[in-house]
Amino acid sequence: MSDPAKSFRVGLIGTGRISDIYLENCVGFDGLDIVACGSLNMEESRTKAAEYGVPLVEEPEKIIADPNIDAILNLTIPAAHAEISLTALNAGKHVYSEKPFVTDLTDGRRILDLATSKGLCVGNAPDTFLGGRWQTVRKLLDQNAIGEPTGVAAFVPTHGVERHHPNPDFYYAEGGGPLLDLGPYYLAAMVFCLGPIARVAGLSRRTFPERMIENGPRIGEMMAVEVDTHCLSLIEFESGVIGQMMVSFDVWESETPRLEIYGTEGTVCIPDPDPGDGANIFQGDVWLRTRATSRWTMRPRPKAPADWEVVVNTHGLNFDARGAGLAELAAAVKGNREPRASGALGLHLCEVMQGMLDSPGLGRFVDIQSTCKRPDMLPETRETGLNVNWGLPS
Repeated sequence: MSDPAKSFRVGLIGTGRISDIYLENCVGFDGLDIVACGSLNMEESRTKAAEYGVPLVEEPEKIIADPNIDAILNLTIPAAHAEISLTALNAGKHVYSEKPFVTDLTDGRRILDLATSKGLCVGNAPDTFLGGRWQTVRKLLDQNAIGEPTGVAAFVPTHGVERHHPNPDFYYAEGGGPLLDLGPYYLAAMVFCLGPIARVAGLSRRTFPERMIENGPRIGEMMAVEVDTHCLSLIEFESGVIGQMMVSFDVWESETPRLEIYGTEGTVCIPDPDPGDGANIFQGDVWLRTRATSRWTMRPRPKAPADWEVVVNTHGLNFDARGAGLAELAAAVKGNREPRASGALGLHLCEVMQGMLDSPGLGRFVDIQSTCKRPDMLPETRETGLNVNWGLPS
């Protein structure tokens, strides 16, 4: 554990499945300590605390009220995100939340306004664009490797989560669905690479009225599907770039590249967003083909960001890991700046996805009212290795 006098102390609320990767990874960030955890299921919380060495287990409201905690890590289900975040901000806590930012745009605006009024930082997943893969793509674009960007295509074909998640109901309830679950990863990467989005259109359908849970203690149980599960979208960016995205829980398999960016002089291709672990899109190959080369070449990743307002830690954690956004938020708090994986970005993505879902009923494009700053790249280290770790300011 870090020196308490220098530590950024975090209370984790929501100890479900997603909490494991945060509890496992965040120990590797110097100066960042998860000092408490809690949820509605206190037995589950006690089990997680014992497994990962979290010193304090409390009910969520006690964690939020604790004056020794600097920030709340909000890992509750999407429907509860806004309530927890607003309560934490009112208690003077910074907030980092899992995606989606909110399920109601009015709540999202309230969160940002409250944070501004109190001088607090709000961050939001996904933070995958902080990883080496997307930093590489952005570097290629900034170096004009494909000329002027003109288009982007993303394809996210899955057959749902009921084969691996023991309690998948909320993925198919209001506030769930493939667009809100998987879309943020790809849309955040697009905004990081191409800037904010101006308008969207979409079509969607609900293929199966029920689905069967295929693992865990509830195997064989049927659950109702309340949301559309196959979504097609058109996207126009403020820059004039145009794009398309398919996100589905209804596709058994596909060989289509998962994301490509097109330019006047070439193409960048991301062939597979989940190399090996199926958990994130931080890492993996980036392929480039240009008019000049006429062949695909794999691009090396930028070196790890060991020199951006942080100290290198010694815990052996690669910086391409979930929890990076929380660490970067802590650095932003110390630097008195907006975090890269910001609440403003999270709200913008939510409005974009809501527009995609509203478009079929409206029969037209939906103009996006919000905007956000295009997140800055992470500075590159002068170190020679690619696995230099990162932590928090000393």
